[in-house]
Amino acid sequence: MEIFIATVSIFALTGLVLLSNKILPFTVCPICAGVSGTWFWILFGLYAGLLEAESWRMIALLAMGGSVAGIAYQLEKRLPQGSSLLLWKTLFIPIGFIAVYALILSWLFAFAVSIVFLLLLAVWFFKKPYWLAGSGKESGKAVGELEKKMEDCC
Repeated sequence: MEIFIATVSIFALTGLVLLSNKILPFTVCPICAGVSGTWFWILFGLYAGLLEAESWRMIALLAMGGSVAGIAYQLEKRLPQGSSLLLWKTLFIPIGFIAVYALILSWLFAFAVSIVFLLLLAVWFFKKPYWLAGSGKESGKAVGELEKKMEDCC
């Protein structure tokens, strides 16, 4: 029965967000909001003791795992050109699974460590290393100037 309640919740929250996207000045992914909103209220119910842990944990983990994969996919679309998409997903998704598993079991230290690792991973993939900081227009201009000097030299 719990899976049907969770499924109805996903449909309902997805529909609400779909409708709200028509009036709000910004848009939110409806299915992402439906899934994450559902596992959020399940998690709240588990922590508050309102839901039976044995039957609801599996559903929450299933939805949370989907959110981890969805976040990895959304961030993948924004990775700098030349990034290894396979390496990104290979590192992000399993560590994200550890984070949600730790959260559902109230292992807050393991959850915090996983989140810190995910943040460091994101910085590593999205921030240019210091040795590449000069790349781009500036370095292209510098190369052009050097080429001109070499032509003028001899």
